Amino acid sequence: MGSRGWKAICVAGGVLVVATAIGFYIGGWATSGPASFTPASQSSRSVNLTIQTVAAIGPKLSPNPSWVSYLIRDNSNQWRRTTVWKLPAHALVHVTLYNFDGASGLRNPFLGAPQGLVGSERVDGKVLTAMPPDQPSHTFAVPELGILVPIAPVADDAKNPCDVAPCQLSSDHRTITFTFRTGKPGHYRWQCFVPCAAGWLYGFGGPMQSLGYMDGFVNVV
Repeated sequence: MGSRGWKAICVAGGVLVVATAIGFYIGGWATSGPASFTPASQSSRSVNLTIQTVAAIGPKLSPNPSWVSYLIRDNSNQWRRTTVWKLPAHALVHVTLYNFDGASGLRNPFLGAPQGLVGSERVDGKVLTAMPPDQPSHTFAVPELGILVPIAPVADDAKNPCDVAPCQLSSDHRTITFTFRTGKPGHYRWQCFVPCAAGWLYGFGGPMQSLGYMDGFVNVV
């Protein structure tokens, strides 16, 4: 075999090694981070999730204290930074979300209307049909399930804002409630579509791309 043939084999081998390494890296990244959370089932067809969204996660819960984040209340009533949730199939999931963050705004006004829910989204007890595009702090979206929930902001002139998580209900917040149905078993990604990562290019870096902060997975079983 000529020198060109050996060079081609070496190049192909090198590409294969690099591709394999990248594959292992991505696989490790996708499965790393906080452990998954399984809520206590009220029944096989109904579960409750209690969530909070915060402007800064703080040093107690993350090595990235300034990052925006979701938290979930576990079965011991403690707030945890985990965004991988195990939910039963074909179940109603009743969500209560406390938002302690201010307005960020949407890139696409289409994302201001709730979609894919069972019943209505309510903000502080009032039915929401659509939110102005400059208002949402975040969204909770599960694209494969057709679910989109805009999250109302705390006012800019709030008198008692929460600086770092976990936030207490004595701080200024908004209460968002909604229900969705999980459907068939599957591995579904959920995420925030609001560019809320301050200090990152276009607001979509850092916590917006990291499990355990502004996106995660719903594992339906």
